[in-house]
Amino acid sequence: MSTPGQPTCGKGLAENSVLPAKLSELIAAMVENLETHMKALDLTDPNSRTEYDAYDRLAKEHHQIAVQLQSLAARMAGYRDLPMGRHDEKAMTHPRVRAAFEKLVQRKQELLALLEQTAERDDELLEAMRVHNR
Repeated sequence: MSTPGQPTCGKGLAENSVLPAKLSELIAAMVENLETHMKALDLTDPNSRTEYDAYDRLAKEHHQIAVQLQSLAARMAGYRDLPMGRHDEKAMTHPRVRAAFEKLVQRKQELLALLEQTAERDDELLEAMRVHNR
């Protein structure tokens, strides 16, 4: 039985639910960006129509992903009070457990690097939009 301050797997799930929640928000913002861009297309132009169709499909797929990520985040957060089960200490200290966690940490670091890299380009585009609207 766990005490209120003791870390548990359920608390870990709840704490980590912020990642899929934030990814859901990011994907939803991508949907909004795609849909807004679609409104600028001249649908009498065949190339614009093709672009519109591509964006429409991508927006719908992104929307589904955002909804699924939000649902996943809510389920993870809901496990905060999950009773702590007995764990096999030998299995928990197996090298594959550490390797799996190392992989997770690496992917988070790669995502952070990607976001930092794209942030520069996005800031430049935003500034160009602001200058154009002055």
